[in-house]
Amino acid sequence: MVTSQHEASHRIFQERPELLTPVFRILGVPLPERPSVEVLSPDVTEIRPLERRIDTVLRISAPNGSAFLLAIEAQGRRDPEKAASWGYYLSYLYSKYNIPALLLVVCQDKATSVWAAGPFRIGLDGWTALSVHPMVIGPDNVPMITDPDEIAQNLAFAAFAALMHGRSPDCTAILDALATALRSADDEFIDYYWQLLDVGLGETPARATWRDVMGVTIYFPGQGTLAEEKYLEGKAEGEAEGKVQSLLLFLDARGIPVPDSALGRIKGCTDLDTLDRWLVRAVAVTDADELFAEAPGQGD
Repeated sequence: MVTSQHEASHRIFQERPELLTPVFRILGVPLPERPSVEVLSPDVTEIRPLERRIDTVLRISAPNGSAFLLAIEAQGRRDPEKAASWGYYLSYLYSKYNIPALLLVVCQDKATSVWAAGPFRIGLDGWTALSVHPMVIGPDNVPMITDPDEIAQNLAFAAFAALMHGRSPDCTAILDALATALRSADDEFIDYYWQLLDVGLGETPARATWRDVMGVTIYFPGQGTLAEEKYLEGKAEGEAEGKVQSLLLFLDARGIPVPDSALGRIKGCTDLDTLDRWLVRAVAVTDADELFAEAPGQGD
């Protein structure tokens, strides 16, 4: 599963290749009908000391046997070094696979989208030796989808649109509609898109909004769904982390040292009842290890 905001922006193309059709339609680039999509190695290292890696590389093949490569880069800011890197990526892929290669740059803010469109020219004044023309997808050309029925027809594109508009003040409408559409989806899809947006929205207000709307819309108390399990699991983890921090702050305020062994045990505890018990004991203990003393008939 995705582990960072950057990764979410390009990994969705690997895991939900149906997203390519609406994205290419937006860009005005023809895409073969019923293409097969293969994820290739993103490693484009040639000289051992200099490691280069593309975020995602896809091989897109048409039923008639023709194919092209799509290098996908998630870009969060302007980077003057990308002109050389992107030119290298395309040249390397074309040389290695001997089929056409395109570059798609995914941006989550308009300023970066404008810059990423290039073109990026390499050469001298008066002569361009190499020119890179990325295709760019971002908040300025991805539509805001707020109709749950439309969202249900292509969850991958709707989730991608939510990622692209995560910094927009109107993002709440998209997230509400997406959460509504997910109510009728299978648990597998609910879990995937829940986590994808939770990671992909990064440290933005939209992330808190997403957690709120998913907690209200998808959480069906007592039904035992995967969504419910994830919701309760996340809620319990948050409460446990808060209690751990409170306990450590209280011990520090009392001047009671916490050795590594005790610290590891405290931070590793996720049982709320146990943490409550330790918080009560922390009022009177003179040593951190006394927190773990078992009362008769009671264990931690």
